Amino acid sequence: MCTIEGKPTLPPEAEKGAGGAARELIARLEGVHFAYPTEKGGSRIPVLEDVSLDIYGDDFLGIIGPNGAGKTTLLKLLLGLIEPQSGRITVFGRRPAEVRQWIGYVPQHARVDTSVPASVLDVVLAGRISQSRWGFRYSRADREAALEALRQTGVADLAGRALGTLSGGQRQRVLIARALVSRPRLLLLDEPTAGIDPAVERNLTDLLHQLNHSLPIAIVSHDIGFVSRHLKRVACLNRRLTVHAVDQVSQELFVGLYHDHVRLMHHADCCPLTDPGCDQGCSSPTDSAENSCPVHRSKTSETPPPPPTRNAEPGGAIP
Repeated sequence: MCTIEGKPTLPPEAEKGAGGAARELIARLEGVHFAYPTEKGGSRIPVLEDVSLDIYGDDFLGIIGPNGAGKTTLLKLLLGLIEPQSGRITVFGRRPAEVRQWIGYVPQHARVDTSVPASVLDVVLAGRISQSRWGFRYSRADREAALEALRQTGVADLAGRALGTLSGGQRQRVLIARALVSRPRLLLLDEPTAGIDPAVERNLTDLLHQLNHSLPIAIVSHDIGFVSRHLKRVACLNRRLTVHAVDQVSQELFVGLYHDHVRLMHHADCCPLTDPGCDQGCSSPTDSAENSCPVHRSKTSETPPPPPTRNAEPGGAIP
């Protein structure tokens, strides 16, 4: 039986939300095992072991874990791009491959080939191919849907621009628009905040919160700070998976997940970066506010500022 936050799940029709209303079950993984074959045909390399997870209609779920933990593999299973060796996966009550057109997927923007001579509108229209009656010829309705998706993500003015000329934040919004153009009922994102600066991250986060009013979202992320600040639940994955409410996350939880030393970092409001290795002198939450940022330190202090501390885990900071 699947577990959610340490408790057995009820049947979909009996699952209740915080207000007592029934929650719509979107996706369910039950006892899923997956392993990749080796190049020489030897024993398979296990990636996921006995993974169970429920995703609901109001979910804003973060999936975190170290490199090689199986996070992207989990998204591919939900998309029906690969099949598990054992276990059961249903999305909207059916096999994932049968409902792929109802799932929006945003890959890591760093993996997108920006040298392709395509406009922003062309990129978003590509999200309509599976619904187009004319193959690669798009109808007027397709173009209207693409422009609406660009307006929804705040980049309609970039429709004629080449993808390679955009900033990381702009490109990420375009990729989200491409995922939305097919009017999905579930949105999956792989590292949406990777490689973008904090100001752009805040704008992107605002967009995701708006979308979550009408759309369940699951996000793979290395940024623990982003997950703990903005999402509702956290799925911790390292071959096996456990799910926790955001208020249950702790340093001990991450130490167990990453099997390494993890230090909680406090970043002052004026700190321009959220990475614990930001070299801004940010320090642990036990330090006083005046010592947490170079801007707040007294210029007349005779004590030299402490050297910046770096987190052993590149996953991000917990504010």
